[in-house]
Amino acid sequence: MNTQNPLRGRTLAVAGDLSVEEQRYLYEKTRALKEAWRTGGDLEPFRVDDPELGVYLMFLEDSTRTKESFRNAACFHNVKLNVFDANTSSFKKSESIVDTVKMLYGYSRRSIFIMRTKTEGVCRALEEQVGDYAQRIGGETPVFINGGDGKHEHPTQEFLDEFTFLEQRGFDDSSIHVALIGDLQHGRTIHSKAEGLKVFRNVVVDLVAPEELALPETYKRKMRENGFEVREWGSIDEYLQSGHVSDTWYFTRLQLERMGDEVKEREDELRRAVTFRPDFLNQLPEGTRFFHPLPRHREKPVVPPFLDSTALNGWDEQSINGFFTRIIELALVAGKLGHDFTGQGPLPKPPSQPFISEVPITRKTTVQDRFKVGIKPVDEGIVIDHIARGHSEQEIWNRVDRIRRILNLNVRSSHGVFHTSDQEFKGIISLPDITEFSPTDLKKLAAVSPGCTLNIIKESSVASKFRLSMPPKIYNFQEISCKNPECITHPSGHQHVAPFFHRDGSEAFACHYCGKVHGYGDIWDL
Repeated sequence: MNTQNPLRGRTLAVAGDLSVEEQRYLYEKTRALKEAWRTGGDLEPFRVDDPELGVYLMFLEDSTRTKESFRNAACFHNVKLNVFDANTSSFKKSESIVDTVKMLYGYSRRSIFIMRTKTEGVCRALEEQVGDYAQRIGGETPVFINGGDGKHEHPTQEFLDEFTFLEQRGFDDSSIHVALIGDLQHGRTIHSKAEGLKVFRNVVVDLVAPEELALPETYKRKMRENGFEVREWGSIDEYLQSGHVSDTWYFTRLQLERMGDEVKEREDELRRAVTFRPDFLNQLPEGTRFFHPLPRHREKPVVPPFLDSTALNGWDEQSINGFFTRIIELALVAGKLGHDFTGQGPLPKPPSQPFISEVPITRKTTVQDRFKVGIKPVDEGIVIDHIARGHSEQEIWNRVDRIRRILNLNVRSSHGVFHTSDQEFKGIISLPDITEFSPTDLKKLAAVSPGCTLNIIKESSVASKFRLSMPPKIYNFQEISCKNPECITHPSGHQHVAPFFHRDGSEAFACHYCGKVHGYGDIWDL
C-alpha cells in the first residue's frame, strides 16, 4: 500500500475493497464536490488534470448510466480518455482479456481501466496478472474499477447508492431500514449491499422477492455476519401487511436474460409480486422514497411511470449522483485525493492457521492393533484413516474414490469402509508400496478429505502420524475448477486464469474471483 496516499492505485473489484472508513471519506469528498458544483465553487481541488493518465472505458456489456457517468467523470479530470470498442477489436479473433489489457496498458504512463463484463471476477484477475506484468517491466501498477461483472457485484453503483441514502438522511449514518425489492437473485447491485450497507451503524434489511428471485444464501449469510437484521417476504402485498415497513425502497428490474425458461414462463406472476401498484400508495410510511439503479423496463417497469412526478421519486437524483461519486472515485485511485485520509483501511486477512499437524506417538502402536478389520496389515507404507468419519457409507466410498484418483494412487493397496470403536463409519486406505507423502500431496489430501489422518508405518508400527484439517486456501491444483460458467477461471472461457479458492465457513470454499461458494467436494473435477 502507498503509505503517503493509501488510496492511490487501489483496484475496486468489489464493494469490500474500500473499508467502511474509506467509504465515508469517499462520501465526504463527494458531498463537498457536489456542493461546490451546485454553488459555483472551486472545483480544482477535485480535478486530477493529468494528460499522462490513461482512462480506458472497456464496456463489453451494454451500459448507459455507468458508462456515460464515468466518461463524463474522466472528461472532468482532463485525462487521456479512451473508449474501447469491443465490436471492432481483436476480441472478435478470440483474443484474451489479459492480452488486450496488457497492450492498452503500454500506451500510458499510468492507467485506469473501468470494466463492464458478463464474465465475473475480471477486475481481480486483471489486478493480479497485469499487475505482475507491470512490476516485471517497471511500470506503475494499473487500477481496475468494476462497472458490473455478470451477476457478481457492482461496487461503484453501491457507492453512489450509499451516498444517496446518506444524502436522504442528512448524512446521519446511525441507522438505515431499507427494503430491497425485485430480482435479488441476479441483481449485482443488491449483492454489493452485503458489504456497502456497513457504512451505517445499525442496519435492517427487508428482502422482498418470490423464491425464484430470492437473494442467494451467500449474501444473506454475509449480511447477518455483518450484523444486519434480515427479514424476508415473497411479495410487496405480503410486505405491506407486515406492519413494519421501510421508508427506503430499492427496486431492481427482472433480469430475464439471465433466467431459465421455466422461470420466464412465470414472468407475469413474478413481475406482479414486485411491481408497485397505485393501491399501495396509502400504505406507505410518511417520507418514503423509492430508488432504482435503472434502467427500467419501458413496457413492464417495477416502478411505474405514474410515480415519476411524485415525492417518492428518489431515483432521478440517485442517477445524477453517479457522476459525482465517480469523479471522486477516479480522484482517489489516481492519487489526487486521499493524502489527508487517516482512518482504517481494509483489515489484513488473519494469518492462516496450520492445517497439517503431526500427532505425537505416545505408545508403540502396531498396525495389527489398529488396522486389522478387512485391511491387510503393512510392514512398511502408509495408511490413510478416518476418511469422512461420521458420514454416510456412500459419501465415504465417494471420498475414498476421490482420494485415489486425485492423488493417483494406482498402486498395490486395499481400502474399505468400517466401523470405529464408537460405531461410526469411516474409510481406510492401506498403501504398502508408498513410504512417504510429499508436502504437496499432504496439502492435496487435506483439501480432498479434511479430517482424515495419515499414518506412516515402519517395522509394522506407526512411526509418525499427521492429522489433516480443512486448508484455508486451495490453488495450483489441476484437478479443481470453479463451477460458475461465467467465472473468469471457468475453462469454457479460455481466459487462462487459474482457479483459486478461499475457505468460507466450515465446509465450503469461495472462488477468489467470482465469489461463488462451493461445497469443498464440489470444486474437484474428478
